[in-house]
Amino acid sequence: MPLRLVQLLDALGNRVVAAATEGSIGRRVQGVTSVYALANVAIASGSTLSAVIERRGYGEEIDLQDALREGRIVPPIDHSDNARVWLTGTGLTHLGSADARDRMHAKAHSADASDSLKMFRLGLEGGKPEGDRVGVQPEWFYKGDGRSVVAPEQPLGSPEFALDAGEEPELAGIYVVGPDGTPFRLGCTLANEFSDHITERTNYLYLAHSKLRPAALGPELLVGEPPADIRGTVRIRRAGQVVWEKPFLTGETNMSHRLGNLEHHHFKYSLFRRPGDVHVHFFGTATLSFADGIRTGDGDVFEIEAPPFTLPLRNPIKTVAAPAQRVRSL
Repeated sequence: MPLRLVQLLDALGNRVVAAATEGSIGRRVQGVTSVYALANVAIASGSTLSAVIERRGYGEEIDLQDALREGRIVPPIDHSDNARVWLTGTGLTHLGSADARDRMHAKAHSADASDSLKMFRLGLEGGKPEGDRVGVQPEWFYKGDGRSVVAPEQPLGSPEFALDAGEEPELAGIYVVGPDGTPFRLGCTLANEFSDHITERTNYLYLAHSKLRPAALGPELLVGEPPADIRGTVRIRRAGQVVWEKPFLTGETNMSHRLGNLEHHHFKYSLFRRPGDVHVHFFGTATLSFADGIRTGDGDVFEIEAPPFTLPLRNPIKTVAAPAQRVRSL
């Protein structure tokens, strides 16, 4: 069974790491309070997360469902310095994603494909080259730093100037950069790559603005190679009732790029290979409620679930103040 790691607070408010392989009952990992620390031990010893955990041993059992319900689960990765956490992603990577994006964007030329569709076709033709060859570059975007990460069950803050508050259910890869600049993938997590789709639809050059929003990370870090075929469900609840629900597919089988290709084109920049940094990289999606005409609002709850993850990712929307900042001259 796949190993899942959860960072959480115990009943006294102390940080612990729990490991689970079946169901929602985990066991505390002895002598460690963060996944980041575990990763650095594994890197320094030339070992794996699983091996390090086995050497440290286990403590008491922890009911992860109870912890989630009580709001005690924190994001699956963090750093003592939020500025050392990078949130980035790639879009137009999933089979079917171009259709949703094209329904958002007006065609640049009535008789020609949009730029989004052209980018998607590049991925279809060159995102999975044979052997170890490097494939075509994907679309890439920046979301923020560690301050933009939202824990399960906590509100996703939509700034008052936003035109839309829309979900993007997907996988995110979790990485720690080793002392020599080598990126190490710890595993992956469910994620809600929260975006402003009306701003993006206005003009694709506004994509950068539309992505500068918080993002929610799922309760569990799935250790090791991500499954090639993941099938989940995303829904929106309003006043306790489901107002929209749809299946979503992810994993390499359902993508136009190999994960290794996405990783190559991110970490090829030395900027992203600073030792000790954490990277959360969103792999993209093909499913958007916005493409189905859904408009969300305060209090709506996004819910994402997908085996082999056991716990769902849920977050309500909350509009937050964004007072204008006047630049002062010195």
